[in-house]
Amino acid sequence: MLVGPDGSKRWRLQYGRPTGGRNTLGLGDYPAMTTAAARAARDEARRLLAEGIDPGEHRKATKAMQSDRAANSFEAVGREWLAKFSPSWSDSHRVRAVRLLERDIFPWIGGRPIAEVTAPELLATVRRIEGRGALETAHRALQSCGQVFRYAIATGRAERDPSQDLRGALPPAKETHFGAITEPRQVGELLRAIDGYSGGLVVRCALRLAPLVFVRPGELRKAQWADIDLEAGEWRYLATKTETPHIVPLARQAVAILRELHPLTGQGEHVFPGNRGAGKVMSENTVNAALRYLGFDGQTMTGHGFRAMARTILDEVLGWRPDLIEHQLAHAVKDPNGRAYNRTAHLPERRKMMQAWADYLDRLKAGAEVVKLKPKAA
Repeated sequence: MLVGPDGSKRWRLQYGRPTGGRNTLGLGDYPAMTTAAARAARDEARRLLAEGIDPGEHRKATKAMQSDRAANSFEAVGREWLAKFSPSWSDSHRVRAVRLLERDIFPWIGGRPIAEVTAPELLATVRRIEGRGALETAHRALQSCGQVFRYAIATGRAERDPSQDLRGALPPAKETHFGAITEPRQVGELLRAIDGYSGGLVVRCALRLAPLVFVRPGELRKAQWADIDLEAGEWRYLATKTETPHIVPLARQAVAILRELHPLTGQGEHVFPGNRGAGKVMSENTVNAALRYLGFDGQTMTGHGFRAMARTILDEVLGWRPDLIEHQLAHAVKDPNGRAYNRTAHLPERRKMMQAWADYLDRLKAGAEVVKLKPKAA
């Protein structure tokens, strides 16, 4: 035992190195390490010496190996992958990805060296997610793990991706389809029903505006007057899914609806405020509930269905270019060189398309024009 000037006590072992010379090995501090534990550590060091192994060098090698295993653990590589690629993601996607790994993956295989994770281990991990009834989440988790493994392969810390061995190991996730009316005659019936809605003006205007702008339901609910220029006929905001600037050209009909609503809500922040206190926006179920009230069940039409309605009819009936439609839906669209278009791309053409769409809806509502969907080319 070595007693320091400050009264501290440490167990030390002096020994002769197999290669010659002497060395001192620290075993631990007293009383945290008891006499019995110090003797056991001494005996282990003597065993190594008997085998021709320097216990001091053995300790260094063990620490280096543990450090290397920690640096190349699934969690370490996963967090490095997140740090490298997540800055280009939307905030909501980044939060979901981090939460998924931290909650469902890292606690089970995060400490394992990524090169040693096996397909059965990975399957057991994602099956825990499936077991709680979250099959779609289990599929997303497996996909994310595959991306982490492929990043490890690219950076020299793994040789293969075990997620590839699990194709078909999980039941297929059921696709969720939002109810949407896409047959022109039925669209006219829907629009006439909306015009006959007898509820409050805020909800009525939201129902009437939804088919004209076909934005995501959350974007419609959270619309702010500060983002809308009625004189220019434009609504500018950040698209929720991509967190990128987006422009919605407003047809004359859309501007008229907003001007009708402005005296009621224009002094506030939100175009469609809720009725549960200042600063609240309209409930996410309000538009769907209004559609149910009008007789359209969730399998037939939803607030999200206005997007599918516009996408289908603009393409298959009215013949507008698919890239213009995708731009207006705020989907990621790239130019021929693979670069993402900016928010003003094809804005004049999109402005014409939005006005033509609003005029076409008016004709459908009046029953003056019904066009059957053209069959898609094989």
